[in-house]
Amino acid sequence: MPLSSKHLLGLYSMPVEDINLILDTAVTFKEILERPIKKVPTLKGITVVNLFFENSTRTRLSFELAEKRLSADTLNFSKVGSSVQKGETFKDTVRNICSMKVDMIVIRHESPGAPQYLTRITDAKVINAGDGRHEHPTQALLDIFSIKEKLGKVEGLRVCIVGDIAHSRVALSNIFALTKLGAKVSVCGPKTMIPLFIENFGVKVYHNINKAIAENDVLNVLRIQLEREAGGSIPALREYREYFGINNERIEKNNPNVLILHPGPINRGVELSSEVADGPYQIILDQVTNGVAVRMAILYLLGTQN
Repeated sequence: MPLSSKHLLGLYSMPVEDINLILDTAVTFKEILERPIKKVPTLKGITVVNLFFENSTRTRLSFELAEKRLSADTLNFSKVGSSVQKGETFKDTVRNICSMKVDMIVIRHESPGAPQYLTRITDAKVINAGDGRHEHPTQALLDIFSIKEKLGKVEGLRVCIVGDIAHSRVALSNIFALTKLGAKVSVCGPKTMIPLFIENFGVKVYHNINKAIAENDVLNVLRIQLEREAGGSIPALREYREYFGINNERIEKNNPNVLILHPGPINRGVELSSEVADGPYQIILDQVTNGVAVRMAILYLLGTQN
């Protein structure tokens, strides 16, 4: 069955059937990544442009590798060194690129709604790789795939998203998808980092990290996003670490069976201690590997649609 939409813009309105289809398809591509020859001709002849107006390491490289594994032709655009810095508008930049007969666009942009806007000015299929504080759907999908791979299920699990919720697009996408799949979702962080009315999304709120660790199966720990003025929400990083930082002592005291995720990059010694970031409780590098499989699944499902 195909996806219900020709674009992947967010998970808020995505049917649960589409989410499960992506997760199930990613299992096949994870198997392909384990082979000696990891390339398949599935998207041969398809041109994909990675349109990144914000800095990225994992997401950009993951998409680029996924495209190459599927034999697509790949173009990479970054704001730095482009005509945007000469004053060219976003609309003109996109229309010029699309005039090169691009089939798919993967976009990361600092403005919420930029991927939706793209769908109005181009016929290419659009994948949201993160738009402002809005959503980051492919990150949430790879997070959920990683949880399911490790624990065997999502439904009924207690998943707590910890940290800078107010500035996080990863948090929103995870909340939307996890609740649809039947997980019991909560958030934990300082009051200044928890959006007002977050409970309206059906999530529980913690302000005590020890209680959050004790009462949940999974912690998805977020980075303090200093580039989005998150530093103004807390007195100091040292204070955040004291009250909300996760270390081995806290895990062993409250819940030694908890599973730790982190979308990266990690502020070591702030949200996670180095012993946790490198230790047995986390699956952070598994998330990175799974990100390629999940993005291959998305590219395949959209790229092979009529």
